[in-house]
Amino acid sequence: MFGPHLTLDLYGCDKGKLDDYEFVHSILDEMPEMLGMHKFSAPQLTKIPAQQESFDKGGLTGFVILVESHLSIHTFPADGFTSFDIFSCKYFSEDSAVKYLMDKLGAQKVEVNRLERGREFVKHYPRNVRKASVIAKKERAMYA
Repeated sequence: MFGPHLTLDLYGCDKGKLDDYEFVHSILDEMPEMLGMHKFSAPQLTKIPAQQESFDKGGLTGFVILVESHLSIHTFPADGFTSFDIFSCKYFSEDSAVKYLMDKLGAQKVEVNRLERGREFVKHYPRNVRKASVIAKKERAMYA
């Protein structure tokens, strides 16, 4: 497997926190280090205004690109709901991620979904160093 993709849907969150630009930005800024990951770029966050002509009640949406992949968040303050994604080629403590977000956002309930991304990818780029070495030597021999 290339890596885990964890999706978290958090319910009953503190509505004020979900609409607080600086607070949500700090989550995107702090969480990579907490998970043992590295930011490739600064977090990007946008305030989405409520649209009277649509179902959209406004909120914040953002992401941070990581060396290991990305984190993203979509907040729905009026509903006390947040969607958060963590995709990484590096394994991380999923329990720590869930606890961190539930505590920070005051969530009452979380729905956790885990996808295993890139199952075929490891045939070409295995995590096992010996297997990767064999593949690299074969590829180098083709171009020598």
